[in-house]
Amino acid sequence: SFLLLAETFQALGDSSRIQIVWALSHGELCVGDVADILEMSQPQVSHHLRMLRNLRLVKKRKDGRISYYSLDDEHI
Repeated sequence: SFLLLAETFQALGDSSRIQIVWALSHGELCVGDVADILEMSQPQVSHHLRMLRNLRLVKKRKDGRISYYSLDDEHI
């Protein structure tokens, strides 16, 4: 739908989220790894990942207590 498309473009309009998508384009990472790579706090990264997940741009895989994130679609 057009609303989802508009929300996706709005989400990708944030430079932090673009950087997260870029980092995940190289492979699956946990929140701590993304935070280290991008020099951001873990709460900031978690917030952005939650938004990207709600838009189905990234997906989460749990391994014990650690969540790993990856891109949900190859064309992203």
